[in-house]
Amino acid sequence: MAEGSGDSVARRTRGLDRAFEILEFLRVKRQPMRPNEIASEIGAPRSSVYELVNLLISHGMLDYQGGDGRVFLGRRLYFLGTAYAEQFDLMRECDRMLVRLAEETRETAQMCLLEGRKYTVAMMREGIRPFRISANVGELVPIPWTASGRLLVSHLTDQEILDLIPEEDFVRPNGALFPPADFIAQVRQAGRDGYFTFNSEVENFTHCFAVPIHQADGACIATLCLVAPREDGLRNRETYLQALSTAAGEISEKLGFHTDRTKRSAAG
Repeated sequence: MAEGSGDSVARRTRGLDRAFEILEFLRVKRQPMRPNEIASEIGAPRSSVYELVNLLISHGMLDYQGGDGRVFLGRRLYFLGTAYAEQFDLMRECDRMLVRLAEETRETAQMCLLEGRKYTVAMMREGIRPFRISANVGELVPIPWTASGRLLVSHLTDQEILDLIPEEDFVRPNGALFPPADFIAQVRQAGRDGYFTFNSEVENFTHCFAVPIHQADGACIATLCLVAPREDGLRNRETYLQALSTAAGEISEKLGFHTDRTKRSAAG
C-alpha cells in the first residue's frame, strides 16, 4: 500500500513539473500554440500534454485563443501576478525608482534580473523622448550581451560563471567570439566599481548603464539600468550613474545591505 502511495505521489509530481513546463514554455514563446505543437516543442507525450492543457484551462491558468484550438496564458495568472507584485517589496520599490529615474533623466529605465541561465528585463519605464527606446519585458537574452550581466554574476566564482553561461552565449550578435576570460575580467572590474556601462551589443545607437541591487548577504539580485541614445549617454555619464547609484543604494539598504559600495558613483 505504501509503495502504491509513493507511485501516486511521484506521478503527481511529474504532472506538476510538466504543467509548469507548459506555462513557462508559453511565457517564453509569447504566442498562442496548439497542444500538439507544445508537446512537440518540449518533447512530451501528446496525450499527457492534452490532459494537462485541459486541466490548466479548467483552472483558468490557460485560455483558448484564436478559435482554432490554440491556447495561451490565462487570465487567472494575471491576478496571481498582481497579488505577487502587491506583496513583494523589491518589485514595488523598483517600480517606484524606475518612475523616478525616467522622470529625472528622461531616459528609459529598467529593472533587470537573471532568469535561469539568461538575462531579462523584468520591469521598464520608457523615457520622455521623441523616439522610443525600449525592450521586450521578459525576453531572454545571453548574459554577456548586457551591461547588467557583468553585475548579476559578480558574486559568483569564475568557475560558477563558466558553468552558468552556455558556451554559445559568448558569441556576440555580430558573430564574433567574446573570450570568456575577457568577460570575467569585466565582471571583476564591474564588481569593484559598483557599476558597468557600455555601448549596447544589441542596439548599435544606444549606451547602457547598470548599477547593482544587493541583498543582505552582498549578492547582486537585480540591477537598475538606463538606456540612452549613445551621444546623450556619454555626455551625461556622471549624472546618470549618480542617479542610478542613489536609487539602487536606497533599495539595497531596505533589503538589509549596508556598505559604502551603495554610494559609489562614476567617480568611485
